[in-house]
Amino acid sequence: MKIICIGRNYADHAKEMNAEVPEFPVIFMKPDCALLKDGQDFYYPEFTQDLHYECEIVIKIDKVGKNIAEKFAHKYYSELSLGIDFTARDLQSNCKEKSLPWEIAKSFDNSAPISNIWMKTDKIDWNELNFSLKKNGEEVQKGNTNQLLFSVDKIIAYVSRFLTLKTGDLIFTGTPSGVGPVQIGDILEGFIDEQKMFTFKIK
Repeated sequence: MKIICIGRNYADHAKEMNAEVPEFPVIFMKPDCALLKDGQDFYYPEFTQDLHYECEIVIKIDKVGKNIAEKFAHKYYSELSLGIDFTARDLQSNCKEKSLPWEIAKSFDNSAPISNIWMKTDKIDWNELNFSLKKNGEEVQKGNTNQLLFSVDKIIAYVSRFLTLKTGDLIFTGTPSGVGPVQIGDILEGFIDEQKMFTFKIK
């Protein structure tokens, strides 16, 4: 099982990171040990002093596919959920300054918390799918999939040019603006529309 993540897929997030809006999807990976299921606490790692949340819609791949045409991409998934791409921002900045890969900032253990709840995509309007994140009861992120620079189908078509997609693979589709730091004791709650998808405590 692979965890495929798309960076800078919302223009407002690219702007807040002082990054260019990409011409093609920006791809990075997380290992399976990055998964953290809803209901489990997240323990603040000792190797960072600046851990940031990034709330994202997550797609689950249903069947094997390679070089998938965009018009057929919808046949390769049927469920979505909500997750967090945790980022050790200090490590990421240090790696970027030295032109080094920054997997250590994104791919560490438990860096991909995800909801246990999955929604069927055949009833989803991709132009009206709202999601949000609250920290300690205050909304800190809010997005809508109509703001995606690259749609889910475009992502699947692009990624499958380089990587064979397999059943159970997860795609984190990118985060809107509003990313920020967490501290020990914080509680994060994720929502799709009005439905609460997850709750995580930082310990």
